[in-house]
Amino acid sequence: MKSLVLAEKPSVAREIARVLGCNDSKKGYIEGPKYVVTWALGHLIELKTPEDYDNRYKMWKLEDLPIIPKEMKLKVIGKTSPQFRTVADLAKRKDIKELIIATDAGREGELVARWIMEKVRWNKPFKRLWISSQTDQAIRQGFQNLKPGKEFDRLYESAVCRSEADWLIGLNVTRAMTTKYEEPLSAGRVQTPTLAMILQRDKEIEKFVPSEYWTLSANLGKFGAMWERNQEKRLFDKEEAERIEKKVADQQAKVVKVYSKIAKEAQLLPYDLNELQRDANKRYGFSAKKTLSVLQKLYEQHKLVTYPRTDSRYLTTDMVDTMKERLQSIVGSYKEEVRPILQNPTLPKRVVNNEKVSDHHAIIVTDQPLFLRDLSQDERKLYDLIAKRFIALFYPAYQYESIRMDLDLNGERFVAKGNRVIDLGFKKVIGKDGEDKESTLPPVEEGQMLSVQDVQLKSAFTEPPHRYTEADLLGKMEKHNLGTPATRADIIEKLLHSESIERQNNRLFPTKKGKQLIDLVADELTSPELTAKWESELEAIAKGKGNAREFLANIRKQTENLVSEVKMSSKEYRPHNLTGSKCPDCGEFLKEKKTKQGRMLICSSRECSYKRAKDPKLSNRRCPQCHKRMEIHDGKAGTYFQCRMCQVVEKAEDKKKKVTKREERQLMKKYSDDSAFGSSLGDALKQALQNKK
Repeated sequence: MKSLVLAEKPSVAREIARVLGCNDSKKGYIEGPKYVVTWALGHLIELKTPEDYDNRYKMWKLEDLPIIPKEMKLKVIGKTSPQFRTVADLAKRKDIKELIIATDAGREGELVARWIMEKVRWNKPFKRLWISSQTDQAIRQGFQNLKPGKEFDRLYESAVCRSEADWLIGLNVTRAMTTKYEEPLSAGRVQTPTLAMILQRDKEIEKFVPSEYWTLSANLGKFGAMWERNQEKRLFDKEEAERIEKKVADQQAKVVKVYSKIAKEAQLLPYDLNELQRDANKRYGFSAKKTLSVLQKLYEQHKLVTYPRTDSRYLTTDMVDTMKERLQSIVGSYKEEVRPILQNPTLPKRVVNNEKVSDHHAIIVTDQPLFLRDLSQDERKLYDLIAKRFIALFYPAYQYESIRMDLDLNGERFVAKGNRVIDLGFKKVIGKDGEDKESTLPPVEEGQMLSVQDVQLKSAFTEPPHRYTEADLLGKMEKHNLGTPATRADIIEKLLHSESIERQNNRLFPTKKGKQLIDLVADELTSPELTAKWESELEAIAKGKGNAREFLANIRKQTENLVSEVKMSSKEYRPHNLTGSKCPDCGEFLKEKKTKQGRMLICSSRECSYKRAKDPKLSNRRCPQCHKRMEIHDGKAGTYFQCRMCQVVEKAEDKKKKVTKREERQLMKKYSDDSAFGSSLGDALKQALQNKK
């Protein structure tokens, strides 16, 4: 009897099969003496679409909403159905005794496997492979310590709730708004409050009115000091600023108090996905989606890092003994950083905390030997962040002396600050930031008088808050518990794809469409608090502390309310991208839309499928009326030419197939007999082509 192993992707399945000694590759699976390893292609099963329940739902109509099936049903995804049939056939084999779920160790991975199990009607025992890295050693240990599949029933329950909630709310609200306002308008449980936060920042910037303020600095020779009152260094009254400037000019400064303390800064915790995405965005301009994609390759393909989609920044006690092996695997590429700590690597106590690790620990390096030459430039950048953050854990804390001097200038308080580095500690590895630069102050005693060389009065204006970068937005989403580390990148990409926001110089701007969308959506759906409450309930269900039935009942009520609000609304939508050009097929106005192929003009009628490039290529064909070059288009009936000025349309003739040089030589050889001898090349080819016909 054999065990059937179900992985999520073919690449992961191949690695598992190799480690398990499975060498017989078949179509859709790899077989060995004890195991048969197969795979999903992402999802093989999905929730049925509305038209699967009733054919009338193919046409989007407001009166048909909300669509709330009594029971949500599953179907096989058409594109991946051949692989599903392979898995189903394997599941029916009499020599298969059990199933080992080896999909990604998380909520979505559990859903992938369980839906397949449900569809093939699996009724034999099943176990769970739960590992945090893809190294050979981790796979072997994982198979030696398989967990009972039933332990993850609650995680599966949570995944189903998340999937059904997104279907019910996202599908119904999107259909309601699209049909009501005759415009593709996408709304969802997480994407809408995320968009609302971007809009809120936009409003703050619009309302912002700059204010002029002044600062005073005193030059005391070897150092400078800033005017300060109640921890405020700015003066918003010009007259008062000028009065203080005159008051302290040509005066001596008295040292009132000197404060000195030794401060420590603890090592940074290792990365979770959210923090890594934020750092990669700040340092390299990576989008959240790009970071996750590169990270996935480092995890699956190169096996150099642990499980990526984690929300924990802590490690577990059972990992402590593996630290030396992990450091040894990277010492070749990080000699200067690793060698001083290799003999006795000790983790800070606060980093090891079992209670703060749920499904997966923080992202750190594995014990897989590192060969930097095998990595792309982006993979090196991301790996370097992870590796240095990991190495820095074994270095001491950063120590510095913080010095502050309070000065009195004719009754006004001035403050000078400095710091002296005592021990760089972990910052030897990750580098210093701007605040770590030494700014020494001369030794002085309290009561000492110092000469003021000059006083400078400078003016500036307050600045509006910055628009969010992806790093900022990820931080806000985490704070409000919007989505999970695994889904936040997709949410941002969905907003970009739907043209609700756009990215400019690594900052996120709301579009005209996004601004109108938030005005049209019910306030309840824009609230981060409500969505955070849902996410918290999903987490509670996964931990066995929540009620799945109650959650879905509330989601159904919420769906009815949200659709009802759209139906009752008297608000209007004005397409932001409507042009003055009309569709040649139906006469409706065309809309301009950004695509990967460039800007396209698309018919505004949902029943019409006409579209063309905004700036189509010009052909060498001339218009018979105005004699200008005509545009070339690809339509349903094939390629055609159109004059933008005269609207003249001509169909392109089929071009005769050109004879290649090779064909030319072959034809000449074939027809170079006595009768054709002496004829020209043109005659020979003519004869050849006639005979070919």
